[in-house]
Amino acid sequence: MTFLNLINAVMRRLRENTVSAITENSYSIMIGDLINDAKTTVENSHEWTALRQTVVIPTVADQSTYAITGAYQDAILKEVMNDTSNWYLNGKTRHYFNNQNYLGTAPKSSPDCFTWNATDAAGQLQVDVYPVPDAIYQLRFDMVIPQPALDADATFMKIPSNPVIQLAFAMALRERGETGGQSGTEQFGVAAIALGDAIQLDANKYQNELTFVAV
Repeated sequence: MTFLNLINAVMRRLRENTVSAITENSYSIMIGDLINDAKTTVENSHEWTALRQTVVIPTVADQSTYAITGAYQDAILKEVMNDTSNWYLNGKTRHYFNNQNYLGTAPKSSPDCFTWNATDAAGQLQVDVYPVPDAIYQLRFDMVIPQPALDADATFMKIPSNPVIQLAFAMALRERGETGGQSGTEQFGVAAIALGDAIQLDANKYQNELTFVAV
């Protein structure tokens, strides 16, 4: 659904008039803010198939630090592959990298491991690779990267719409202090069920990656 569709879906549930633009009035703007709040919550609840993408970074000789394009603090790294050398990069601790780089002479070759190294000036996640590249190697990062905030009428939301609509509706009920036919607490329960259903459906696409946690 588009951003405008999502806003109007919540407006109808609130028994409000729908709008023809997201900035039509102050109330539609507020609902848009709640849609984005709900979207962030839903995105952070699961590694959604629709948010998975591959970022390919070519190394540069004698350069060990690289920014992962489009990946910010809320991104999840699944795995890293060295396409040129045909192997996976193993995640290592900063202590390991310090030992290799500062307590000895770091070799230069095809990278086979990585570690995190803060962010660049734009806030994108950075990694250090080891050994330090001696040539161009294609590194493939399998990521889960949340979609930027919705900000235009026709912007299409990638993740399932129902959990976002239900959660934004609950937030709106709480925000204005009215029941709209049911309490905000009841609607948060409906939103939780919608989210659980959507996660279960999406997780079935990657059954070999499911993680079971004892509770």
